[in-house]
Amino acid sequence: MTGMTGKTGVTSVMTGVRKLRVLVVDDHTVMRAGVIALLASEPSIEIIGEAADGRQALDLVDRHRPDVALIDLRMPVLDGVATTTEIAARHPETRVLILTTYDTDAEIERGVEAGAIGYLLKDTTRDQLVDAIHAASRGETVLAPRVAAKLVARLRQPAEVPLTARETDVLNAVADGLTNAEIGARLVIAEATVKTHLLRLFAKLDVNDRTRAVVVAMERGLLRRPT
Repeated sequence: MTGMTGKTGVTSVMTGVRKLRVLVVDDHTVMRAGVIALLASEPSIEIIGEAADGRQALDLVDRHRPDVALIDLRMPVLDGVATTTEIAARHPETRVLILTTYDTDAEIERGVEAGAIGYLLKDTTRDQLVDAIHAASRGETVLAPRVAAKLVARLRQPAEVPLTARETDVLNAVADGLTNAEIGARLVIAEATVKTHLLRLFAKLDVNDRTRAVVVAMERGLLRRPT
């Protein structure tokens, strides 16, 4: 398990920008150490702690309120889905990124529905991981390409199927530049529900990210011009 390093709100001396505070959660000691080693040289990130199971992770999140928690799915005591659900309920300001080897449709959907803002696989490169952490901290959905492809393949529907009213509301909010949390607040729905709508939008529009979804929707006349 482990504990905390550094202080809350630590700031880079060179840039004056607050470092993103990250918690690493994985029951495999070598994997956990590997992730920490990958991120150790990144000046914009501070590892504030590490945990070997979900219960330890929750204790650390309660104490230190990290910006982003990297969480494996299959762990003892409390698994990744249950841990993500608890974090989303208790500390929604902490973004959860699933980092796992499992890419089955069922595992992916469970992670997203639990409240994870992203789903990455352990073959993710260092640069991709750093970019994903920054994107997650901004409230942006992050999906490994293979995961996005699986979701699109599963959720794809005929091109003629129109967007639902709620999907259009979500897409308009995305076009306005809102984060998932802000969209949830505007539409009075859970952030996990926003993610589900986004995944279905991606499938219907045959895209893999928010920006492309807006572009394609505008090209098809499905979306008003963003404000």
